[in-house]
Amino acid sequence: MNMHSHNDHVEHNHHHPNVAAEAGGIKDPVCGMPVTVQAEHHIEYAGQTYYFCSEKCHTKFVAEPARYSTGAVKPSPKEAQVVAAGTIYTCPMHPEIRQSQPGSCPKCGMTLEPMMPVLEDEENLELNDFTRRFWWTLPFTVVVTFLAMVGHRLAWFEPATQTWIELVLTLPVALWAGWPFYVRGVQSVINRSPNMWTLIGLGTGVAFIYSVVATVVPHIFPSTFVVDGIVAVYFEAAAVIISLTLFGQILELKARSQTSAAIKSLLGLAPKTARRITADGTEEDVPLANVHVGDKLRVRPGEKVPVDGIVMEGSSAVDESMLTGEPLPVTKRAGDKLIGATMNTSGALVMQSEHVGSATVLSQIVQMVAQAQRSRAPMQRMADVVAGYFVVTVVLIALITFFAWGFFGPQPSWAYGLINAVAVLIIACPCALGLATPMSIMVATGKGATNGVLFRDAAAIENLRKIDTLIVDKTGTLTEGRPAFEKAIAVSGFTDDEVLRLAASLDQGSEHPLAAAIVSAAREQGLTLAKPEQFDSESGIGVRGIVEGKALALGNTALMEQLSVEVSTLMSQAEELRAQGASVMHLAVDGKLAGLLAVSDPIKSTTHDALNALRKSGLRIVMATGDGLTTARAVGKRLGIDEVHGEVKPADKLQLVEKLQKEGRVVAMAGDGINDAPALARADVGIAMGTGTDVAMNSAQLTLVKGDLRGIAAARSLSVAAVANMKQNLGFAFIYNALGVPLAAGVLFPFTGWLLSPLIAALAMSLSSASVISNALRLRQAKLDQE
Repeated sequence: MNMHSHNDHVEHNHHHPNVAAEAGGIKDPVCGMPVTVQAEHHIEYAGQTYYFCSEKCHTKFVAEPARYSTGAVKPSPKEAQVVAAGTIYTCPMHPEIRQSQPGSCPKCGMTLEPMMPVLEDEENLELNDFTRRFWWTLPFTVVVTFLAMVGHRLAWFEPATQTWIELVLTLPVALWAGWPFYVRGVQSVINRSPNMWTLIGLGTGVAFIYSVVATVVPHIFPSTFVVDGIVAVYFEAAAVIISLTLFGQILELKARSQTSAAIKSLLGLAPKTARRITADGTEEDVPLANVHVGDKLRVRPGEKVPVDGIVMEGSSAVDESMLTGEPLPVTKRAGDKLIGATMNTSGALVMQSEHVGSATVLSQIVQMVAQAQRSRAPMQRMADVVAGYFVVTVVLIALITFFAWGFFGPQPSWAYGLINAVAVLIIACPCALGLATPMSIMVATGKGATNGVLFRDAAAIENLRKIDTLIVDKTGTLTEGRPAFEKAIAVSGFTDDEVLRLAASLDQGSEHPLAAAIVSAAREQGLTLAKPEQFDSESGIGVRGIVEGKALALGNTALMEQLSVEVSTLMSQAEELRAQGASVMHLAVDGKLAGLLAVSDPIKSTTHDALNALRKSGLRIVMATGDGLTTARAVGKRLGIDEVHGEVKPADKLQLVEKLQKEGRVVAMAGDGINDAPALARADVGIAMGTGTDVAMNSAQLTLVKGDLRGIAAARSLSVAAVANMKQNLGFAFIYNALGVPLAAGVLFPFTGWLLSPLIAALAMSLSSASVISNALRLRQAKLDQE
């Protein structure tokens, strides 16, 4: 199913107005405002045409068509996913560019991407095309370059014959492999948006055409350019530039194909099927797309909850950490809400579906990540800022050179004009300018990787040095992200070790992660565990059983009250532990309190040092976590973090980032969970813990492999060094152009008689590129703060 927009410049079928239109009045489906069929913004979706009062409402509809099309003939969730996934294409650098088919951006020439990817891997047609063009023509480029460099020394052919051989070998490179570049170059002129494709198309095109003319009609050139009976040609310059540009595009397309990995990871969380209970009580496995609101579903232990809903029967501990960030599984009983894609760890549940398709929490997070990725303002690199002026200036200089020599130069004046204009274009070829930023980025990325810092894109390297505010998630970022036994406190008559031993013996029969932490701690301390003779789970409030002939009960206060066990003896200690963020369980032996056990999510050993280092560098630290506010404040107090936000949902974290950005802050977000993904994508720099989820790492621009916040300090120092290196490279590139272009134009000819032939221009171009590469390689020796 396709979704076509007025802004896509495609024709629309207006014979299927929406329900409101048929009723006699058309309303904007987003805001409800009355509109007419003459509205500037409209779109066709699921056989209906929708009209909008403004571009803002149109944009909202495109982002979530299934949400706003309620009231019309609503497509199935599967159809809605297809629409949102691949039919509308946009430019990462210019989000306002949208069209209904693949192509390239009319402003910058960058390949358009689908606004919403699908889980299945899509074939990248342009990557395949460029790869084919590169490998099929690379042998021609190699042979032409070899002949140009050493052919005259080997004297295998007559000079004129060798020139014709080079022409024939260059034809497929220039006319087939380089064809997409010429198309984009022409489009940049038509759209009045000069860019790198303008320079590459012009530079390679003029070099090739000049060489063809020099080969076919060499007699039009002055005798001073004739060497051994031929005019010097530069087929190798055109061929090498085209091949190198193709290779660079292949690397870029492969890298950019990973930008949708975050959304694909999110889409992959949802189970493919659900077990539906029919009206007659039978059960069947059905595709997730066939689940409807109100269906009864069974969720067995170890299975994922298929959709959002409510528990009707049973009880279990559900691991929601992938969505909420809460490290401890949450007990679910009849009447409790369930979130789709969370993991049922122990008991069996019967649930009723309430939200399916695009209405689920997971789908909303997918939408937020996609929207945040698109909404990040494209960073304007220094080279991009001057590119338009540079291109226009070089072309004007070449034209002025051509006509100035033609009208005022010595005879043959027009031949001199052509030669010098070609030299201007060749020496101004954007090789050094194009390499200035990517080479620094490439070296800095490798340097970071060897220090446990993975950058996903150049924007992260360039922006990281500017951040002044760091938002950190608690679970898995400041803390270990997994429950660990903290301490046992015994009443008179028992020892702490005995309380731990008895509790662990009983918990051997439990699958709950809290129980696993207690059993693991007992074994680490070398305690001998007894086998429980009887074991019962008490509906999520604890467990009961018989160990060594004693009746044991381990659970929360509710279980103790149910068994009439007095817990006031350790009330103050329990409250103190809870205030520190621990989960407290009471142990009763034969109906009397024996002690309590505390399990918590411990703070990472490196967190204190990392936060101190970040504060010294001038960063404002803010904690935002899905955990309870009491726990969050307790951890914040221990770490000296004053600004704490607890019980925040993914949308709340996203709003916090946006709020700080509106205040003029440059925000970095550090997190490890799926619930952090929207905020990671929206932040100026998203920082993921390598010990966290794939979704968090795919949403972030920076990943700390060891999950150590100290890596942020190292990454910032690398960012500073990399940006300084980029500026140096751009300086080299512009110095070469500033010196070479006037020389190539023949400015010094009246005074010195010097002219710069295209051969010297090509050599200067190569030297400029070599200097840029050499300077970028110095980054490998950069000293980082944490080394």
